[in-house]
Amino acid sequence: MRTIKSKREKAAAATDAITAMTLAGRAAGYKFGLNLPVRCREGHLFTTIWIPSVNLKALDLVVARVQYCPVGRHWTLVTPVRDADLSKRDRIRARAHRDVRLP
Repeated sequence: MRTIKSKREKAAAATDAITAMTLAGRAAGYKFGLNLPVRCREGHLFTTIWIPSVNLKALDLVVARVQYCPVGRHWTLVTPVRDADLSKRDRIRARAHRDVRLP
């Protein structure tokens, strides 16, 4: 087994891992980027910026995040929601509540 030695190799390995996670998420029907609908553990819907492994306002757990919910005004676990799983009413509700505009 080969060991990663240089900083460049470590950065390349991290980039490859993030790319693989992003592609796997997209293949499963999830979108990433600005205004992604998410649901907190209490069922509140809101939109957030979701870039895999990149954020300044939440604890990233790869498929979920510990983040502030602007609807219920609490810290909670949030997960992305596939657009196909939302009704038109749910999409409108999610867009009505946005979190802080930091990644």
